[in-house]
Amino acid sequence: MQFHRRLSAKLWARRNCCGFARSQDGAAAIEFGLIAAPFLALLFAIMETAFVFFAGQSLEYAAAQSGRLVMTGQADLNGWSQSSFKSQVCTYVVALFDCSNKLYVNVQKYTDFASSSTSAPLTNGQLDTTKMNYQIGVPGDVVIVQLYYQWPIYVSLFSNNLANQNGNNRLLIATNAFRNEPYK
Repeated sequence: MQFHRRLSAKLWARRNCCGFARSQDGAAAIEFGLIAAPFLALLFAIMETAFVFFAGQSLEYAAAQSGRLVMTGQADLNGWSQSSFKSQVCTYVVALFDCSNKLYVNVQKYTDFASSSTSAPLTNGQLDTTKMNYQIGVPGDVVIVQLYYQWPIYVSLFSNNLANQNGNNRLLIATNAFRNEPYK
């Protein structure tokens, strides 16, 4: 009788172990657990890339609209300083940007398009804010309006492909080149 109980216990254990190995009840949950982290990381990276491109387009819009303020003479006739011009720029980039700390405005005048420069004022790969100018010119001058914004990158998966500055930031640059209209 004792032998029979041991044998039936072994058979019972063997049947249950083999049945457990053949069971497929939790396979979907385990498979999802294995791919959930890479899937969510990829999803967040895609969303952040979309935000960076959307922010870049918003900054381009602000550069175009604020450039019109210089081109048509509104900035000159109203006597705007660099800070008041920056306040006007901030009206075009309301929701996405921190205008007070991370948005920089650079306005330079030239005599013709050939002598103009659109290079960013960078020093060792970092934005040099001491080289920001505000020269709106007079009618007939060529003017370059540049807006710079240091956009923070939060999701950097495998490398810093989006970040182009130290500190995990992406420098967004919007440029508008034009000749001032004869507004006077």
